[in-house]
Amino acid sequence: MPRLCCPAFMLTLAIAGAGSAMGDTVALNRDLVQPHLHVVPRTAQETTRIAKAVAPTTDFSGAEPFETNSGGGATVRARDNADAFSLVSGNAPFERQLDFQLGNGLFTKIWVSSPSSTLASDGLGPLFNARSCQSCHLKDGRGHPPEGPDDSAVSIFLRVSVPVEGAEHMSAIESYLHALDPNTERTAPDPVYGGQLQDFGVQGHAAEYSFGVTYKETEIALSDGETASLRQPSYRAANLGYGPLAKGAMLSPRVAPQMIGLGLVEAIPAQDILALADPDDANGDGISGVAQVVWSHEYDRPMLGRFGHKAGQPTIRQQSASAFAGDIGISSTLFNTPAGDCTSLQTKCRAAPNGSTGTDALTEINDEGLDFVTFYSRNLAVPERRDVDDPVVLRGKEVFYRTGCTSCHIPKFVTERLAEQPEQSFQLIWPYSDLLLHDMGEGLADMRPEGRANGREWRTAPLWGIGLTETVSGHSYFLHDGRARSLLEAVLWHGGEAANQRDAVIDMPAESRAALIRYLESL
Repeated sequence: MPRLCCPAFMLTLAIAGAGSAMGDTVALNRDLVQPHLHVVPRTAQETTRIAKAVAPTTDFSGAEPFETNSGGGATVRARDNADAFSLVSGNAPFERQLDFQLGNGLFTKIWVSSPSSTLASDGLGPLFNARSCQSCHLKDGRGHPPEGPDDSAVSIFLRVSVPVEGAEHMSAIESYLHALDPNTERTAPDPVYGGQLQDFGVQGHAAEYSFGVTYKETEIALSDGETASLRQPSYRAANLGYGPLAKGAMLSPRVAPQMIGLGLVEAIPAQDILALADPDDANGDGISGVAQVVWSHEYDRPMLGRFGHKAGQPTIRQQSASAFAGDIGISSTLFNTPAGDCTSLQTKCRAAPNGSTGTDALTEINDEGLDFVTFYSRNLAVPERRDVDDPVVLRGKEVFYRTGCTSCHIPKFVTERLAEQPEQSFQLIWPYSDLLLHDMGEGLADMRPEGRANGREWRTAPLWGIGLTETVSGHSYFLHDGRARSLLEAVLWHGGEAANQRDAVIDMPAESRAALIRYLESL
């Protein structure tokens, strides 16, 4: 179990113990630093300049300065083929591009089972969802959800957890969250199946389950005589290979998200994200973003969650190591679990040969390899915007702003000034996300808590590059499980805090609705 790291951490718990808004703010701002980044503090003059640069526009007669460069200086030219998300940061020094290529090699590498003569490539599983990172993040884009009950699940899986009663035997992060909010729901992995279900096994090991989904269509009436159809999914874990799931088990589907811009997201100052949080809706606008808090296994402390559909990981490196362990069954120094997600009750899986033999760190991927994958993921570039001056796009942008979509999809940030990351350092970027958790309503609820996120809350997804989804991934499926088959369907699935914006889109003139979608396609 992680240790409570220092007296300052305990002081923060004491300050936040009442769970008040003030305590919450004090605790988060004090603790949620970014120890993995070498930050050069901003000057007062820079802070003033930044405030002007990120202020929302009220002029929709033309494109804003630098609006084409969604990823700042790291932006690359938009390609019209499937490689559009696979390019290195446009401002990467030439000598660092080799590191990017080495990371790409590990990202696309096919892992094999142990024992094997290829000691650098064995260790797969024994239970797994994919044999490579690229198998889920196809061309560094979105995963492929199944289209129906007879379609194979290309890159989707089910997370699983069970509720935990009482406040005893809490881990360090659970103690921290309990101090911030005593009502935080606690969960644990399934005692047999672990934290996610694996649908493949190496030779001699049965898969844990078969993924199943059926859809029910519902027609939505829109203004001006238009209609849309939403498909409501129903998920099931079929052919369970290791007995039934635990009582009360909660399942939540996950489709792999696109990979672009991760390094820029990581470089956004934590305090700029925390400043947007409004957990009690103090301003009365109906939007109450909550900052996710997770445990850093690398720094043994709480950190701001940024990555994943519920912002469950604090850094790209930990996100990568977690995916290696959970999805492929590859151990690292961050998650030294050679048997992957296999639990102590899966004794055959735990006893199987692994790929740690012959490595200095006694893990299946060493720190150097993990660093290369991290660098690659950090530097997958955001393509430039298209048609920013098109009159229909500008009209759609005005609809997007006037409707209130920017309450969560914050257009602009300026990243930290970083001493050792020139690609991400001090860039004006346009991710269209506040990276906070929001209640998205009953329709999108998975009813599975994760950290501070309850069963109705999701991280605001960044929108940059969303218009190139079909170009890269060959489909136009969106949201955490790919249920939305178009951008319009994705908008219509919004509920909860975004219900007013969704209803406005339903009721607005068809011409305005079409312009809004055209604007999203330009991102």
